[in-house]
Amino acid sequence: MSKILVVDDSNSIRDMVTFTLESAGYSTEQAADGLLGLNKAKTTAFDLVISDVNMPNMDGISLCQELRKLPAFKFTPILMLTTESSTDMKMRGKAAGATGWLVKPFNPDKLLATIKRVIR
Repeated sequence: MSKILVVDDSNSIRDMVTFTLESAGYSTEQAADGLLGLNKAKTTAFDLVISDVNMPNMDGISLCQELRKLPAFKFTPILMLTTESSTDMKMRGKAAGATGWLVKPFNPDKLLATIKRVIR
């Protein structure tokens, strides 16, 4: 069973993503911002990270950059799930090491299809 870290400052988004993932058989953990997500990643192995971009304490782009510095997350897929849809932000995410970019509101089927494509 793949383990996924869901990082978002919105309780409702975290809960909706978690429901979607756990209904599909994935194991999940949640973090309410990038800093809390980074701390979880330092103590727990995850097969995938799904992160919002705009969050307090540490944004998703910074989280992605910090995760890529950790040997355990050098090749771990990181999906950005955000309201940001500009090409500039997508390029910043790609430069930070993001594997993919999904725009909210998310389609559960598309989210699961993307996850199946990036998790090996």
